[in-house]
This record gives sequence, structure tokens and C-alpha cells, in this order.
Amino acid sequence: MASIHDVAKEAGVSVATVSKVINHYPDVSEKTRKKVKHAIALLRYRPNVIARGLVTGRSWTVGVLIHVPFTNPYVSMLLEGIKTALEHSGYDLMRLSARLNDPDYSFIDHCQSRNLDGVVVFGVEKDHRSILELIQSGIPTMFVDTDATGLRAGNITTDNRNGIRKAVRHLFELGHRRIAYLAGVPGQDVNELRLAGYREGLEAFSLPYRENYVVGGDYSYDSGIQGMNRLMELREPPTAVICTSDMSAFGAIRAIEARGLSVPGDFSVVGFDNIFEAELFKPGLTTINQNIHAIGVKSIEALMAMIKHPGEPPPVVTEPSDLIIRESTGRAKDAR
Repeated sequence: MASIHDVAKEAGVSVATVSKVINHYPDVSEKTRKKVKHAIALLRYRPNVIARGLVTGRSWTVGVLIHVPFTNPYVSMLLEGIKTALEHSGYDLMRLSARLNDPDYSFIDHCQSRNLDGVVVFGVEKDHRSILELIQSGIPTMFVDTDATGLRAGNITTDNRNGIRKAVRHLFELGHRRIAYLAGVPGQDVNELRLAGYREGLEAFSLPYRENYVVGGDYSYDSGIQGMNRLMELREPPTAVICTSDMSAFGAIRAIEARGLSVPGDFSVVGFDNIFEAELFKPGLTTINQNIHAIGVKSIEALMAMIKHPGEPPPVVTEPSDLIIRESTGRAKDAR
């Protein structure tokens, strides 16, 4: 079995240079990097992960904690982005399960017992005890869609407010004046930012904010059905609704159709996420696009940067949001 010394001899470089290539250090020329990689492939050299960890002080493993149902299409797209970013990083991914509601449970102990170099967290509120402990622990952490930061903790999210404002503008330009909002979980950062964008959008066009036009939910298909049914039972129902997720928008559309009404003939519906199914759904869903795959990729890239450069400030990243117009929005009835 070939050793690191054999690789160094074959490539005509030092053992230290081979180690830098294996550990993805940037201060190696591309020509030298190619020579070392060629020697590794030729000799079929396989680095010893344990020895590598002893040298670098790293485990070469990062964890991901996702505290929402894995049936949510957002999760699969986020994980695909994380997987893409890790493919050539030299890191392995560990999916973490956590008993966050157990008062005797310590998420920090959980991470440290697995010797993780860093963690990506999605779906946990920032004031949760485990999150506060994680921020204070110094473990490099990237939060997705949670506005939490610390000495070694950054976050990445979509421009939620501006995305919703674009949706309000689109509906206003189609003649809608009674625009409702199917919200997410109260208190969650994403929900509060999107709700703020909804209120700002209405204000920009001098439209009234009506309490009964805002219905809480949990981003799910079922909550979309329930919320839309409540809106349709109002004495003066809206002509358009913005949903805080594509899944709740799908539910809203099915609730409308179950009453013999149509989209966009009777109601216009806008989603948020632009998951894969949004284009395939009938009618095609107008939605606010957040590049979920890119969020997954950039969360890992930011985490890697924190691990490699511990003295630098943790990154706070906001991805742009765009409105994708499809068939689920049209002219308001009273504007035709």
C-alpha cells in the first residue's frame, strides 16, 4: 500500500506539499496540484482519515440539523445543494437527530461527542435553548433562514421581504385590491420577514391592512386548504392570496377548486419557494423564487470559510428573490 512519502517521491514534491493538496490548502500552484493528484491516482493512495485529523486538528465531518419534516420539498433541494458543495471538499456529512424538547438533552454535547468541525442548522427558532448554547459554544455554525449570529455563527437567507413586495406589486398591477396572506408559523424569522414585506407592499399602494386577511399556518398543504377556506367564508373575500410557501399555495388552489371555482378566474394565488413541482402543478404556480440549491451550496462554502479562517467575522448572506410568473395569477374580476 502506497504511503504519502511514495506520493511525494512520484510527484517530485515534499511530503508537506502532498499534505496541503490533500487538505485543500490554497497556497499550492495548479500545476503542482495536478502533479500530486496524478501521483495519488497512479499509486492509488488513500489518506488515513484518523492520521489526517491528528495532523490538521479536524475530523473532516460536518453535521446538518434539519428540524422540519423531510417530506418538505425544500429540504430535499437544500440537502442537494449541501451535498454538491461537499463533493470535492474532503468533508463527510453527518445528519444529526436531536431531542430539542428534552430539558436534559444537550445539543452541544451531541456535536462534541461526534467531534464535528461545524454544523448547518435549519428549522430551529433562534431563541431555542439549544441554539443559544450552540452560538456560545464556538462551534462554527451556519443557520439557514434563522437570523442568528455569534462569534463563530453566521446565517444565510433569501430576501424575503422584497420577494413578497414583488408579489404584491404584481397582483396590484393585475387590478387586485383585496390581497390576502396565508402566513407561516408566528415568531419564526422567515414568517415575520415575509409578513413585514406583505404589509410594506400594501402600504406602497395605499391598500388597507386587514387583520382577517392574514391567516396563520405552518407552510403545509393542509394549512393552505384550511386557510383558504377561512378566507373564502369571509363576507368580503379577497380576490388574490399570497402564500408563504408553495405547498400552502397548492393547498389553497385545491380548496378553491373544491368549491367549483377556478384559479386564476376567481382567485389569483402566489406561492413562495419555486420548488420543482411549482412548474408542473396545474395551473402552473406563480411564485417567489428562492434558489434553494444555491442556499445549500453557499451555507457549506461559508461554513468551510469559518473552519479554515477562525479569526474572520462569520458571514451573513442574503440571496436575491425573484418573482416567477406562471398561470395561477390573472386579472382581477372587477378590473376586467
